[in-house]
Amino acid sequence: MTNLRNCLDTASIYVGTYAKYNNGSLFGKWLDLADYSDYDELITAMYELHSDEQDPEFMFQDYECPFLEKMGLLSECHISKDIYEIIEQINDSGHDLEVYEACLDCLGNIDFHSLYEYVNNFYYGEFGSDEDFVQWLYEDDTFNIPNWVVIDWSATARSIMFDYFESNGHYFKS
Repeated sequence: MTNLRNCLDTASIYVGTYAKYNNGSLFGKWLDLADYSDYDELITAMYELHSDEQDPEFMFQDYECPFLEKMGLLSECHISKDIYEIIEQINDSGHDLEVYEACLDCLGNIDFHSLYEYVNNFYYGEFGSDEDFVQWLYEDDTFNIPNWVVIDWSATARSIMFDYFESNGHYFKS
């Protein structure tokens, strides 16, 4: 799992400019987002990197952080001012970035506020299989079934999973 305090450690961007690119140069530099305390500090570093241009139009020629891209916070021509705020919310949530990525896989295109609320309200945990998840639901008294009842966990899981989502072992209420 991704360590919350280090979820920016793997996020990096290669910053060039459109002017350099259009003149045949790929000059730029990989910037690790974790090296900057906020968006303003990151932007300052990008302007310093391309100080040879009067008004550089930044081009993010490559980046490593699929979650930020899937959330629409990062693209070739855009980096959102909200990146650091969102990462801080994830850090403070008590859930790993992997949980948010799994929920995003289940729900598809969704804004971060809705994703955050969904994870906080409907995340059940990580389980090895649907059967393990369903057995946990029953043993947790979610369904108030007496413990002497014998249950076919595979058949029960197939039925119950209509009401839940799963991605990479993470389970959510649908």
